[in-house]
Amino acid sequence: MSWPEFLGWLDTVGFDIGGYHLSLLGGFKVLTVVIGITVIGWTLSRLVRRLFRRMTRLDLAQQVLGEKLANIALWTALVLFGVDVLGINLTALTVFSGAFGLAIGFGLQKTLGNLISGIILLMDRSIEPGDVIAVGTGADKTVGKVNRIGIRAVAVTTRDHIKYLIPNEVLMTSAVENWTASTKDERLKVPVRLAYGNDLELAERLMLQAVAGVERVQPEPKPAVWLVNFAEKAIEFEIQVSISQPEIGTGMIRSAILRNVWHLFRDNGVALPVPPEQMQPQ
Repeated sequence: MSWPEFLGWLDTVGFDIGGYHLSLLGGFKVLTVVIGITVIGWTLSRLVRRLFRRMTRLDLAQQVLGEKLANIALWTALVLFGVDVLGINLTALTVFSGAFGLAIGFGLQKTLGNLISGIILLMDRSIEPGDVIAVGTGADKTVGKVNRIGIRAVAVTTRDHIKYLIPNEVLMTSAVENWTASTKDERLKVPVRLAYGNDLELAERLMLQAVAGVERVQPEPKPAVWLVNFAEKAIEFEIQVSISQPEIGTGMIRSAILRNVWHLFRDNGVALPVPPEQMQPQ
C-alpha cells in the first residue's frame, strides 16, 4: 500500500458529526501539528533566552521581562499558525465561547493573575533576580534570595538552602521587605544590653571596636552604635553594620560581633546586666 493509499484509508476510518468528518487521518494531523509546534516552540524559546542573555546592555530584570514577553508572542503565533494549518474554522467555535470563557474565569483565574503579577513585578523592578527579600511576619517570615521570577511563582532560596515557590500574586498583595533594593548589602542590627553604672562613652567605643575585622562587614556606610532605650533592668544599645552577601546568612556575623563585645567588655570592666534568676528579691 502506497503512502497516499494509506492516508486515504485513514480518512475512511471515522464518522461524521453534522457537517464535520472525524477520522484517524484528522487525529494524525492534529497530533503531528501539536508535536511539531511544541518542539519548535521549545527550541525557539531557548534561542530567545540565549539572545536576551547576551544583551548585556540590559540589566537582569529587563532581560527576563523581554524574554517572557517574546515567549508569549512566540507561543501565541505558533498556536494561531497551528490552527491555520489544521484548517479549523474559528467561527465554528463561537458556540463554545461562553463555556470557554467561564472555564478561563474559574479554572485559570489564579494562573492568569500570577502571570500578570509576574510581568508587573518585572516592569516596575521592585523585585529583581538576585534580590534578598523577606515575606510574611513573625514565625512565618521567609527570607531568601530571588533566583528566578517565573510565570506562576518566584523561586526563592533561603539561608538553609530550602527552595520556596512564592506565587507572584502574594508578592503583589502582601508586604515584602526588599533588603537589597538599592544595594546588595544588608543593614544588620545587633542588640546589646548594659548594666546601669557603666561608662556609656567607653562602652560605645568598645562596641565599635568589636565590629572591626569581622568578615563580610562593610566599611561603608560606617558602623554605628545607637542608644535605644533605658529599660527597667538594663541600658539597651544597638550595633548597626552593613554586611555583604546577606543571602548566605547573618548568624555567624552576629555571633562574631557579640563574642568580641564579650571579650572587650570583660577586659575593660564594662558590666553586663545580671541575669534575672541571679537577682536578689527586694
